[in-house]
Amino acid sequence: MSNEFLVVSKADMAFRKWDSLDVILVTGDAYVDHPSYGAAVIGRVLENAGFKVGIIAQPDLEDPDDIKRLGRPKLFFGITAGNLDSLIANYTANKLPRSDDEYSPGGRSGLRPDRATMIYANKVREAFSGAPIVIGGMEAGMRRLGHYDYWQDKVRRSILLDSKADILVYGMGERQVLEIAKRLSGGEKIGELSGISGTCVIRNSVEGIKEAVMIPSFEEISASKTKFNESIKAAYFEASPIGGRTLAQKHGNRFIVQFPPAAPLTTEEMDQVYGLPYKRAWHSSYNKEGGVPGLETVRFSVVSHRGCPGACNFCSLYFHQGRIVQSRSETSILSEIKEIASQPDFKGTITDIGGPTANLYGADCELWKTPGPCKGKKCLYPEKCPGLNLGYEKSIKLWQKALEIPGVKNIFAGSGLRYDLLLDKDSDEYLKTLCAAHISGRLKVAPEHTSPTVLGLMAKPGFNGYRDFVKRFGEMNKVCGKEQYLVNYFIIGHPGAGLNETLDMALELEDMDIHPEQVQDFIPLPMTVSGAMYYTEADPFNNKPVYVAKGLRERKLQRALIQHKDPENKKYVLEALIKLGRMDEASKLLPKKRFSK
Repeated sequence: MSNEFLVVSKADMAFRKWDSLDVILVTGDAYVDHPSYGAAVIGRVLENAGFKVGIIAQPDLEDPDDIKRLGRPKLFFGITAGNLDSLIANYTANKLPRSDDEYSPGGRSGLRPDRATMIYANKVREAFSGAPIVIGGMEAGMRRLGHYDYWQDKVRRSILLDSKADILVYGMGERQVLEIAKRLSGGEKIGELSGISGTCVIRNSVEGIKEAVMIPSFEEISASKTKFNESIKAAYFEASPIGGRTLAQKHGNRFIVQFPPAAPLTTEEMDQVYGLPYKRAWHSSYNKEGGVPGLETVRFSVVSHRGCPGACNFCSLYFHQGRIVQSRSETSILSEIKEIASQPDFKGTITDIGGPTANLYGADCELWKTPGPCKGKKCLYPEKCPGLNLGYEKSIKLWQKALEIPGVKNIFAGSGLRYDLLLDKDSDEYLKTLCAAHISGRLKVAPEHTSPTVLGLMAKPGFNGYRDFVKRFGEMNKVCGKEQYLVNYFIIGHPGAGLNETLDMALELEDMDIHPEQVQDFIPLPMTVSGAMYYTEADPFNNKPVYVAKGLRERKLQRALIQHKDPENKKYVLEALIKLGRMDEASKLLPKKRFSK
């Protein structure tokens, strides 16, 4: 196992005395050898298993030879758009080109093509006819079945067909990619691989595929929004590695077969993945461009767990990491922190020990082992299920031991927390310890909205709980002798949110003296429940109509209402109030002198 970067050139291969590679990974991100970058993780896992791995990061599409730089692999090309869907990386919620890309050298935009998975697959096929192609990552995984594409405003077929790849890996991918590599190295053909959990394949028939559940075809979901919601609902309820069933979706005269999600990694397996010899740095070839900005946010952070039982309707995590929380051992995390603390540029602060939600480290439920996460109910909505056991004692103990490591002065929870899990007495000690020593001055939380209707459609808890948390947070900081603040995340334009709901939110926040600096525009992500609501204007679970703000003008007015303190937004606030016939609220959101008689 190497302590060098993965191979990126023929010179690297010559240095290792390799004539050829087993697997070549092609990614839309710059090559950063860090466990927060998916291509690096997959590369290291394959390397650890004895395979010769190379990586082509952001190939130059203008140069037909760039994709050929490492030759033809013995087993397969593994292709990913990167840590993000390429369209999310390249465009804002208003479909405007982004001016930068934190996953590219120097933060430059334009180095990753739109629909990168498809483009890279096509380039590989042109250069190496017949070479096996495996696609994966967020872009491929969240487009594995027929899905709504916000950027084209239409239903698209599975990316497996559009990329003409041989097999698609969805989810975190370590298990699947290893099994694919081992079976191919054992002599199996790529087109014969079947039954690998966490993968999708193309078949001419579903005969011989055990207990495959047919869901509405691509043609049906393209013609009928009701059928579209049926397909999303089916995918949602079968998205469990325990008890989930194989799905089949017809596209023309072929079928996309989705095998059930891969089993979560055990603690021991997680420890092994994160204990691999990452360089924890961008490749040295990027030094002249100032490096890769995205590394700076995670350089001194540690991933402690995966998965989120919240399963918020607007979030991709449910269909990617799943509901089952997978946590690393204390020993593994402390070992990584020791490694970080030994680096010459470490200044004493671990910026985060967390995952999708920092305060779910160590969370567990007996049902996650068997029969699997409950169908038809959520772990955290409308409130926390009594069967979900939180790991607060483990977190406190971990923090204490981490602070004993030489060179470590601060341990922060930088990835945000579920405030609704910090409202009762069982969380007293955790919240007190958090406020006393593990907040950098500002704590990230995501109430998202204030409207009961909108929060219900999001599968988020009611706003009264947030009011209680604000009070509790303030009281706990007084006890700890601290002056610390909340960074609140709110979403505008989510299905169910019209101008009335947004105005009510603006008034509610004004009453609490909350003036959000950052407001997120809702993006209908492929395969998410909220994305389906946006497209169909109905709730997939009950088919009830849902209001959707689809015009850019209304989004602009919603944003202005929430950020009414910004002088540039005043004319839009006035426009919204007139449109709603609620000018009586003007004095609460706009300077009174403007309306004096």
